[in-house]
Order: sequence, then C-alpha cells, then structure tokens
Amino acid sequence: MKFIFVPMSGIYVHIPFCKQACAYCNFHFATSLRYKSELVEAIAAEFELKKKSIQEQQPLQSIYFGGGTPSLLAANELEKIIRPIQEQISFNTTPEITLEANPDDLSTSYVKDLIKLGINRLSIGIQSFFEDDLQFMHRAHNASQAEYAVKAAQDAGIENISIDLIYGVPNASEQQWTKNVQKAIELNVPHISAYALTVEENTPLYKSIRLKEKAAPLPDATVQQYQILVEILSDAGFDHYEISNFAKQDFQAIHNSAYWEGEAYWGLGPSAHSFDGMQRRSWNIANNQSYIKEITEGRLPEEAEILSDIDLYNEMVMIGLRTAKGCNLNLIENKFGRKVRDYFQTQMSNAILAQNAFQNDQRICLTSNGRMMADAIMRDAFLTNDLLESLNR
Repeated sequence: MKFIFVPMSGIYVHIPFCKQACAYCNFHFATSLRYKSELVEAIAAEFELKKKSIQEQQPLQSIYFGGGTPSLLAANELEKIIRPIQEQISFNTTPEITLEANPDDLSTSYVKDLIKLGINRLSIGIQSFFEDDLQFMHRAHNASQAEYAVKAAQDAGIENISIDLIYGVPNASEQQWTKNVQKAIELNVPHISAYALTVEENTPLYKSIRLKEKAAPLPDATVQQYQILVEILSDAGFDHYEISNFAKQDFQAIHNSAYWEGEAYWGLGPSAHSFDGMQRRSWNIANNQSYIKEITEGRLPEEAEILSDIDLYNEMVMIGLRTAKGCNLNLIENKFGRKVRDYFQTQMSNAILAQNAFQNDQRICLTSNGRMMADAIMRDAFLTNDLLESLNR
C-alpha cells in the first residue's frame, strides 16, 4: 500500500530492549529483558495518562515503534500497546504504523502477525550486507539474515519497507559500500535511511578507538561514500528528500516527515520525547525501573522545557535545511519577524554564492554539495541572544 505525504501529529513508542549493545549506539536500551512485561504494561498505562491531551489533537496520522529493538516484543505484547491507541484515537486515514526491527527477529509468520495488528511499515536495521562490517559494529545478525529479512517481509505482504545502512565504516572500501547500496536496490525496497558512522562518547566503539583496538572512521572516506550513495540512489529513481533519507515516489516516511515539519508528537516509554507543536518539549526518564515505578503510581515520569524563540528559530533552520523543501522564508517572517528573516537570508548568501544553497521562490534549500557541509552552514545561520538583541535595537 502506498501513502500520501501529509504531515500531521503522531505517537512515538520507545521499546528500550536489545539483544546486545551495538558498538556505536548511544540510545537508551537494556540488554536484560527482565522487566519486559512490566514495561509493556507501563507504556499502555502511560497512554491512558496522556490520552486526553492526545485526543485534543486528533486526527493523527502515524504510530512509530522505535528503540532499542521493538521486534523483540511478541505480537501479543505489541497488541497491549497498539490496540488501545487504535480504539481510542482518531486517524484521518489509514495510519502509517512503523515497527523498527532487527533482521534476526523477522520471520514470515512474525511479520504476518504484525500485519494483523495494523503494522504496515517496517524499518529494518540492516546497516550492512557484509559480515566484516556487521562484526565491527557488533550487530546481532549476519549478512544472510539481512537479505532474508527483507524477503520475508515482502513475502508476508508488507510493501512499505525501509532499511538502514551505515557508511564510513573503517576498512570498508568504496567498492564494498557500492555493493551495499546496489544490494538494497536489488531487493526493491522503496525507502533507504543511510547514516555516517559516528563515534559517540560512552559507547563501546568510542572506548575501543581510544584503546586503539579499532580504527576510527576516516572523514574523506565517509564523504566519498556519501557521494556514491547519493549518485547511485538518484540514478535509481530515489528522491533525496532529507539528508539521510531516500524514497521512491509516495514512500517518504510520514512519521519522521512530521517531525521535520514541526508538528506535535507524543512519546511513550522511557526516554521518549514529546512536543506540543508550539513551545513545550518534554521527555521521560531514561531508566526502565524508575519509569515503571512512576507510571504504576499514576505519575508521568517526565521533565519539560519551554523553548525560547531562539530555540525555535534554530531548530527550524536545522530541520528545514536538512530537507529537500528547505526553509520557508515567509514562515520565518511570520513566526519571528522581518528582521530575523532578513538575517537568515543574509547569513545564507555566502552559501548561495558558493553554490552550496539556492533560493526557489520563498524557500532556501541546500544543494547536494551543501548537504555535505550542512552542519557548518546551519551554524552560520543560527541566532544567539546577543545577535537577537542587536537585530532588535
């Protein structure tokens, strides 16, 4: 089934369990499944606590199970979370319901059970089709399972499949990376998310590199592999609609696209974030046992902040420039005033002159080359308190 891209509010559900720790991951997860049943019950209870505020924003358009590894939950465990949402929340059309999954969890029978729950999109964490890459990243699956998982999902009847790939893995040649991308195309998946291997503090990869047990990613090789990725997928008919995301026509991720449009969203589960679409952002405690305790006692285990105009402007610039749509000048002016709009245009002028950005009517977008230096271009366009004060003098 294909989906029309119309950003609206969605629900994110964080499932904080993994079979093992991937070398590069710094998300909140636990490798012990000891509290899995209690946590499933707590997530369902959190929905009940947030239900009224979610209903005020109806209709919604998406549900997204992320993690962690949501595919570690059995179908009956997922049902305890998803059924109350489906029964008590209005959707304006058939909702996009995504489940992140590891290849080693996907069998045809399991995928069929997911379909019965209304799950109609899979995001499969393949990362690579090569054993040496997978071992370097300490993934739980092997190369044959990676290919099998996609075919199993397709055989079960899911057409809307996204796969994750990671580029910039040390010692992976350009030829090997090219084969990775070509394999994804051969498997006929309509959506690909590709990320550069990053070294985050407090991850096993960070420690291994510091101890010189593993090589660090090479920036030049990472850039070259990104260029290969963009060229091959463009030739294959994929729309490069966000820096890390590529889709065939009508297969853009509805849930993630709503984030990039600044829509409201609600997070359920430990460490999950929520945003009211205006100025309030909140996040749940990143501790499974504490989360369960607070929910069991009827309290939302969250902290919150009110975003300033500077925060909102900087996020609009950061998110907007990541997408093919770019930043809407009229929207900047409507939200922050003419002076801020003029400031943004002035700051982007050098990028436009260097052909790293372009203006299309009332939008400023990055070129393919500009996307490779997006962070630096964004920083040049950000505001600080001092800059805002000088603009308002």
